[in-house]
Amino acid sequence: MSAPSEPAWKRWLDRLLMVNVLVVFLGAGFFAVAIVAQSQGRNQLMDLFQTLWQPLFTPAISLLIMAALLSGILSWLQRRVLRPDRGSES
Repeated sequence: MSAPSEPAWKRWLDRLLMVNVLVVFLGAGFFAVAIVAQSQGRNQLMDLFQTLWQPLFTPAISLLIMAALLSGILSWLQRRVLRPDRGSES
């Protein structure tokens, strides 16, 4: 028995969120490298990171947090709707 196919928009949304997570992780690594370079007196990487912070990393982190919260809320709602309260059956 095959699993039902998911809609195309969900596949694209999942891909977008995976790319977003990759951007956040790469940004964290880039920040760590920039800190080490700055501690050795080379400020170019930190300047580049600060330039990219507002247009790239802030929205990526915000999207990651929003997706995690929305996923948690939807999961909680599905459990509440699909599993009725056990205390009301008595």
